[in-house]
Amino acid sequence: AAAGVVAQTYPARPIRLVVPFPAGGSNDIVGRAVGGGLGERLGKQVIIDNRAGGNSIIGTELVASAAPDGYTLLVISTSFTTNPIIHKLPFDPLKSFAWVAMLGVGPNVLVVTPSLPVKSVKELIALAKARPGQLIYASTGVGSNAHFGTELFKHMTGTNMLHVPYKGGTPALIDTIAGQAQLCLSSLIQTTAHIRTGKLRALATSGAKRSVILPDVPTISEAGVPGYETANWWGVAAPRGT
Repeated sequence: AAAGVVAQTYPARPIRLVVPFPAGGSNDIVGRAVGGGLGERLGKQVIIDNRAGGNSIIGTELVASAAPDGYTLLVISTSFTTNPIIHKLPFDPLKSFAWVAMLGVGPNVLVVTPSLPVKSVKELIALAKARPGQLIYASTGVGSNAHFGTELFKHMTGTNMLHVPYKGGTPALIDTIAGQAQLCLSSLIQTTAHIRTGKLRALATSGAKRSVILPDVPTISEAGVPGYETANWWGVAAPRGT
């Protein structure tokens, strides 16, 4: 009887790709791009499931406890490696997952609300020093790439700015555009369109060299903070045993 059993072809049903951040952010954009291509390749729908909260911890825990059958995948990013530093996690970041692929790496961009009277990194530093603790910077959450990257900027420039964490990149950018926050260090993926329409002003990018997307925008290191460099990355993981 066992010899007559035919192995079921994978996938036999839609696949869920969990994005542990809100729609519109870099993780969501990357996830939808990869999910669309993967769905075409496999011939089955890949459903994007946004599970925001806790700087990606809520969605990540969901996948860690899912069945290891290949039907639940997770978009991971820089926050996956920074969360263990400052949060008590309900999963083991190393032992709870099977690693699938690294998807890409990209710089961030330091943007300000257009109403802020600065047009360069040096002017931002001068204003922050003149108004210590008054400028608000938005981030995608406590322990996020944006949080750590801006704290590094503060440390290297000797400035003091107030951190306001959000549940993801989209709400952080919305409040920066509206002027509720004055600046944000965000991924190029989600900020470029707002920069080109004038809703945000780009001061500098965070990579070691200029971005081909914004070639006229200097790096933070070029613009007055020598040696500064941060980047974001995205990958895919599955429950351990998949």
